[in-house]
Amino acid sequence: MKKIVGIIAFLFALVVGGVYLFAQERQTVRATWLWNPWLFVKDEDRVFSFLQEKQVSDVYVQIDEEIPIDTYRQFVRRATEKGIRVYALDGAPNWIESGEGMERLFEWLTKYESVAEKNEKFFGVHLDVEPYLHAWWRTNEEGAIASYQTVLQRARELAKERSLRFEVDIPFWFDRVRYGNSNLAEWVIANTDGVTMMAYRDQARDIMNIVKKEMQIAKKYGKQIVVGVETGQVDEGDDVSFFEEDETYMNEQLAIVQKHYARTKSFSGIAVHHVEQWMNRNGKTSEGEIDE
Repeated sequence: MKKIVGIIAFLFALVVGGVYLFAQERQTVRATWLWNPWLFVKDEDRVFSFLQEKQVSDVYVQIDEEIPIDTYRQFVRRATEKGIRVYALDGAPNWIESGEGMERLFEWLTKYESVAEKNEKFFGVHLDVEPYLHAWWRTNEEGAIASYQTVLQRARELAKERSLRFEVDIPFWFDRVRYGNSNLAEWVIANTDGVTMMAYRDQARDIMNIVKKEMQIAKKYGKQIVVGVETGQVDEGDDVSFFEEDETYMNEQLAIVQKHYARTKSFSGIAVHHVEQWMNRNGKTSEGEIDE
């Protein structure tokens, strides 16, 4: 009898331990974009206070060559100490013309890595290229897509050489852009380590509706999707951004999305666009304070 009880206890501990490990593995991302690095040049403490208040786990930080490398080293070091992963963020539509901008980013990263300590290393590279904003997309969409793919493939190689995770932003409608026998969303998901979808809507049901195809694609390739939402004032319509809604409402809607995908392995978490707008809507900063 004691032997049976012992076996049951062992199996119970195994199950509980497995559930605990699963819960640990399923800790979801809470990300944001930091497009204006001068925010932390001016007041780093305020930025970190905000990131911690919002329980941010990942921050995509714009690389500005006018800011000293040592300033980035300090920011990444402090973020690492606080358990926040930092990605080097950059990208522009004109990158598809030659890839020069992308190459400059990695040249900067080479300089950075040559002096950065272990706890000052970036976790990954995060690109926001948006080729559909380039004139080529209207005049020669096929060519624009090919150039965009070339840039991403090269960036992935360079990121891999540096042991950096490689992620990109994509709009929710890339699954409607045909590429070969599939679509552009599938190509990007298959050729990156992860994507953040600009699923810009202000209701949970709409957000979940426009990301469901990408969730299935990500599952197919063993990849993960971060669902991005907007907080700034936009011209595309009232349902695109949480600009007109308060923080409580936004958090309620995002909680619904997170609960819906809680057991979906291809769901990585939520990203809020972007730090400066998010801080402004919370009364944490103003343009005057930043530009002092």
